[in-house]
Amino acid sequence: MRKADPGVPPIPTVQVIERMFTLVDILASREDAMSLKEISDKAGLHASTAHRILNDLVTGRFVDRPQAGNYRLGMRLLELGNLVKNRLSVRDAALDPMRELHRITQQPVNLSMRQGDEIVYVERAYSERSGMQVIRAIGGRAPLHLTSVGKLFLASDEPQKIRSYATRTGLSGHTKNSLTQLPALEKELAKVRRETYATDNEELELGVRCMAAGIFDDQGKLVAGLSISAPASRLDEAWLPKLMATAAEISSHLGHQQH
Repeated sequence: MRKADPGVPPIPTVQVIERMFTLVDILASREDAMSLKEISDKAGLHASTAHRILNDLVTGRFVDRPQAGNYRLGMRLLELGNLVKNRLSVRDAALDPMRELHRITQQPVNLSMRQGDEIVYVERAYSERSGMQVIRAIGGRAPLHLTSVGKLFLASDEPQKIRSYATRTGLSGHTKNSLTQLPALEKELAKVRRETYATDNEELELGVRCMAAGIFDDQGKLVAGLSISAPASRLDEAWLPKLMATAAEISSHLGHQQH
């Protein structure tokens, strides 16, 4: 038996299902409704064949017919898409890529999410060989302005929200490097927006530096941050491209499409 070529997508064994997939892909390529003639021409199908399959899809609510002879994707696909989306867990999507990033860097890799004025560590990949004196515990919290991931979230906020955050928290510091003045923080956040990553230069804890990249969902919303922590003398800027690529990989698992 001839083995399938792993580089070639498998073809459905039932011809009508293959044609159905083709029609759905054609409808997905346009936001507005399409005529039966245009759809059948693009699919390379006789109009009567396309009409029959589309009518069956209309019956199942996978396709809508806003007016006679015109079709667009239906609400059933949205319902099913939301079911899939709700099953997607940032933590589940991140775990294997985090472990691979840790294997490469041999330093702790953290997954963090925002909760109010703090970030919460929700997952980590580390080993005792990393040499870190302090490992952030899962469930641990830290102020946004003192952490690399927290800066990503602040950088995505509007200026007024950043000022409100500064007023609420007082921008209290943990080390001599902490950014405790609003102008300094705003300057740092402008840098984060330009570079699309963030750093923590011993601002939360002396002797520990971090770099972080954002994780985005299918709507382009920042939902989490991925960071590498290391002793201050050992944080390697050469890790940054791999960190960014790993965050992008996790984002793609959540449905994010980079433009």
